[in-house]
Amino acid sequence: MELINRWMIVEEGPNPSTDYFVLPYLRKLGVSAKRLTFSDLPKVNDLKGVELIFVRYIPRKWQLLVQQNLNQLSGVSIFIDDDLLDWSAFSRMPLRYQAKILRYSWSKQRWLKSIGAQLLVSTPFLQNKYSHWSPKLLPAEPLDLSADQSISIFYHGSASHLDDANWLYPIIRQVNEQNQNLSFEIIGDGSINRLFRNIPRVQVLHPMKWPTYLAMVQKPGRTIGLAPLLNRPFNRARSHTKFFDITQAGAVGIYAEGDIYGRVIRHRENGLLLPMRSSVWVDAILQLASDDALREKLFHGAKKCL
Repeated sequence: MELINRWMIVEEGPNPSTDYFVLPYLRKLGVSAKRLTFSDLPKVNDLKGVELIFVRYIPRKWQLLVQQNLNQLSGVSIFIDDDLLDWSAFSRMPLRYQAKILRYSWSKQRWLKSIGAQLLVSTPFLQNKYSHWSPKLLPAEPLDLSADQSISIFYHGSASHLDDANWLYPIIRQVNEQNQNLSFEIIGDGSINRLFRNIPRVQVLHPMKWPTYLAMVQKPGRTIGLAPLLNRPFNRARSHTKFFDITQAGAVGIYAEGDIYGRVIRHRENGLLLPMRSSVWVDAILQLASDDALREKLFHGAKKCL
């Protein structure tokens, strides 16, 4: 029984297909699964007795791994929630998307059938269309967000804050790795998006006009605001207005030590005032994210200064 209950999900990355369809299906079976990306090839010994589910796509490396170790696996399935197996259904899609489907889905049909793979589908339409494959229908289920304790961290700098945003990159990468309940929001252009896109749970917002920003920042949901300030000639003329932005967003702030934020921030009374050392900021973010009482104390202290 232990071997039958070992499951692995192979996916390009976190995605709605897995969350809405595959995970609820496995919960109903009373099993849990290890989620692996295309690059997370397991060791051969780890495949023994495993039920493998491919979500939408099958990369070449995974196909070879399965083919070479088919006798080790308990079963192989592929889940589709679009018509990825009929070229006429996606022939009018953008060429780049067509190429991806042809390479990772459409071209795998014959191989999948040859190894006796199970087809899992999302709709009665797909179930009927591919009835010759005896597909299993997985109904969509809502996400269970009732236990969500996510903490939103943000840094809202303009194009003139690029050095500070770059300084934050390894900090955000480290804290998001250590605490899965953290998310990060930053304003920036394409260069910022390219910098942060490989960190999970990061949202990059387009730069916006001041009235639009004011309307956005007053909406609830932000927890911790960051205000780093590297010792650069341009930064020496800054003011402490980030304190107002962070507090008006309903958040508490972590600020760079020095004359600029030292004019208004009293450490551990209305914010955290820290030296610009990455390790110190990592520790402070993780501590503040886990300490509800401290955040409440700092926020009330900050509100008194407005």
